[in-house]
Amino acid sequence: MTRTAMVNYHVHKPHRQAFELDAGGIVGNLISPELAPTEVTVYDERGVGAATTFEGSSVGFSSFPTAVTQFDNTANWRATYDQELTKLLTSELDAKEVVIFDHTVRLDDPDADRKPARNVHSDYSLHGAKQRIIDILGEGTAEEWSQGHYAFINVWRPIDNPINSAPLGFILPESVADDDWILLDLIYPDRKGQIMGLAANPDHEWIYMSKMTPDDVAFFNIYDNRGRASIAHSALDMIEDPNVSSIRKSIESRTLVRF
Repeated sequence: MTRTAMVNYHVHKPHRQAFELDAGGIVGNLISPELAPTEVTVYDERGVGAATTFEGSSVGFSSFPTAVTQFDNTANWRATYDQELTKLLTSELDAKEVVIFDHTVRLDDPDADRKPARNVHSDYSLHGAKQRIIDILGEGTAEEWSQGHYAFINVWRPIDNPINSAPLGFILPESVADDDWILLDLIYPDRKGQIMGLAANPDHEWIYMSKMTPDDVAFFNIYDNRGRASIAHSALDMIEDPNVSSIRKSIESRTLVRF
């Protein structure tokens, strides 16, 4: 089954482009480079029985219920959820060690501090990943991990209600050309990183899992030091059922795993 959705691709420029997050010290204030709204065809993994696998395409889907009922601003739920994600990644990916370093709750509301990311991207460049592992582990431990096989893996889950609008979509890596990628700076008030944006290409093959519930997760590769493809992703501007009014809410967890 296929659907259509709108996405925002990046645009090649002769100069380095950047996102500025929490610009001016204002939480949620975002300055974005130029984006190109584009209609794409999206294949529904639920309709074909979740044929895509992490091993084959850098993204996997799983039913993995959580005991956490409230992802609020306190730290009360994090130990439980971190244990659950560690179990998920060790069982699904055979990870030997898991470090969970960030959780972001996103709400598709104009007044939300963190809204769904509506630009086609992957979270780390080569330089950005190498700096981030040092930020997380320190230089000595990062050097030790770098002698072996490690990866940054994101885990995404709906909160409260099944996803009816702005689901998370992915581009199959084999449909992406090397020169589709665009290096982008990511500027925070206290640090600077790099991500990879993606320019439009009619060869891109988009997939998503329709009507994901809070019992469902997507886990996907955003950097692998042994060369597994990083997968481009974005919120998809589409609605499953116009008679449903629930707002998309999700939690995105960033992890560092050692194999």
